[in-house]
Amino acid sequence: MSQQGPIIVVSDDKRPSFATALDDAKMFPVIDMAWADASSAIEQLQPAAVLLAFSGATEPGLEALAELIAARQPYLPLIAVDPKRALPENAIPFSQSGGNFDRLIARLRAALRVRTLHATVARRLADNPAARPIIADTDPARDATVLLIGRGAAYPSLSVSLGGRMGVVGALSIEAAAKHLNMRDIDGIVLGEGFSPRVVDAFLTVLAENARFRNLPVVVTSDGLAPAYDLPNLEIITGDPEHVAANTLPLIRQHAFEAYLSRTLRSIDAGGLLDPRTGLLTPAAFKRDFATAVYQTLSHGGGLSVARFAFDPAQERAQLDGARILSRLMRQMDFGAVQEDGSVVAVFAETDLRTAHMIARRLTSVMRHTAHGKRDVRTEPAVTLATLLSTDSAKSLLARLYDDARRAAS
Repeated sequence: MSQQGPIIVVSDDKRPSFATALDDAKMFPVIDMAWADASSAIEQLQPAAVLLAFSGATEPGLEALAELIAARQPYLPLIAVDPKRALPENAIPFSQSGGNFDRLIARLRAALRVRTLHATVARRLADNPAARPIIADTDPARDATVLLIGRGAAYPSLSVSLGGRMGVVGALSIEAAAKHLNMRDIDGIVLGEGFSPRVVDAFLTVLAENARFRNLPVVVTSDGLAPAYDLPNLEIITGDPEHVAANTLPLIRQHAFEAYLSRTLRSIDAGGLLDPRTGLLTPAAFKRDFATAVYQTLSHGGGLSVARFAFDPAQERAQLDGARILSRLMRQMDFGAVQEDGSVVAVFAETDLRTAHMIARRLTSVMRHTAHGKRDVRTEPAVTLATLLSTDSAKSLLARLYDDARRAAS
């Protein structure tokens, strides 16, 4: 595989064996570098990826090196092989397994695809400024959602540790986990205790056989599993919940960033009418489409209903997660947008009030399973519905929707 730039391997010992594996896989050029020279080499060589080989000694300047790499554009993957210490938030851990580096090659290729996607988005934005969406300057991990599966004693602590860094969807069984994977956008899986090796093996095998989940980060928190699966981002991380959460975060962040870039490309293709963070319409596009939908319904007949999903203003991630669920599960003829007050208004075409209630209940039932924050608070939105009357306009229908919400709140 060719890439735009060399791969730098940083090590103060003899050449690590995984560097030879990179050569054998034709991931060249591979350049060996000492820790003391790594920062200047990155500035001069413009690498496509950086791999760190950890030894027993203390690695000098790791935090400064990671900070330099995090500031590079486009995305520069940083992979830490067999780390012996706590890692910076952008350093993806990789644990060697008996000298078999096929999984490292696959993980590096997956990371390079994210880099290529980032470069593609930057090029498309530069070539088509008229369709440029609003790019959010936020940490992708803040918008990420991880699926935590388990039922052991460590499950509550692990939920709190992960919940302080990202949204968490809990599942006490493999069957419940499969339902969440099919209904939501998940940025990674943490598989905790409470399952037999045969159940874990079957679950990972199913993930590896599905192209949609193959590149999903999967962290297993128990020892004894040979990672012989076609899952490039499968990692075994043991230890206390804080350690597991901290080392899981870089893998989740990379996937969340990749998902954000994919939504940005769809927004560009749509002429900038979609919000890259949610996949819903931008407020301006929603206002225009809503007015058109009301006019056409009044002119030609039919039904039109609207629903407002209001979230706790203190739970920003809950608002974002709810908006993404709506974007994913709404019918193709429906549309919606995040409003200035943080609520989400969805428009259900050719729908009466009774059917709108059924749709809203289904959407809300998916939202209530997400935990946000260190207190494991699950937020369920307050839902208000209204249907189009013959005397309505677009403005009066929305006003009635908000009036009904205020009356319900009081």
